Amino acid sequence: MIVERKIKVVTEQHNIDKPAVNEGFPMKEWTVEIYILDQEGKEKPARCFTKAVYHLHPSFANPVQTFLEPPFKCTNEGWGEFEMSIDLYTTEKGGKQTIIHDLNFAAPQYENIHTLTFKNPSQALQQILRETGPLPSDEERKIKKADGSKKKKAFDIEKMADGLVKLGEDDLLQVIQLIHDHKDESTYIQNNIDAGEFSVDLYTLPDPLLKMLWDLLVKQGVVNP
Repeated sequence: MIVERKIKVVTEQHNIDKPAVNEGFPMKEWTVEIYILDQEGKEKPARCFTKAVYHLHPSFANPVQTFLEPPFKCTNEGWGEFEMSIDLYTTEKGGKQTIIHDLNFAAPQYENIHTLTFKNPSQALQQILRETGPLPSDEERKIKKADGSKKKKAFDIEKMADGLVKLGEDDLLQVIQLIHDHKDESTYIQNNIDAGEFSVDLYTLPDPLLKMLWDLLVKQGVVNP
């Protein structure tokens, strides 16, 4: 699953009453903030990131600055323009994305938009990303859910989701093996071995596999047929 979101970097700057370090270049206070945009282009807190690390010009006393809460506000003083890099982290393995930001003093306030890609986000990150728009699999989920309500099927996906969390470790391993053996190209799974996490979107499983899982859950007594 590939999810794209637009990130807005907002910069504000103004002169401050401090002696100029270089003649002709007044001292400035500048602030950079980071937001995520929803489908309507409105700013939302970028909760998809756990931290932002700013890499400033090496002349700064503290050139690497880390912020842990949206909007990851970075405020400093200086006289010169420069290009900085900003590392944005998620909780995913390898979940770091870097954007380049041009700090300049041409306007008191300006904005830059960056499009970032989230590849195979975890279930937790998917929920956060849904706050700013649907995911690629959501339409397929709606269709399958609608089809399920029209036709009488031998299984209930909502009950299955509740039943799966009640299984013991051995039964869960059997479920994971069944999914691996019988999934198709539309099946969305994520297996994070390091974190000991296996995620699956039940609405993307083929009907024969859903029937196998349903029968297993009935057999183990965690759902009622």
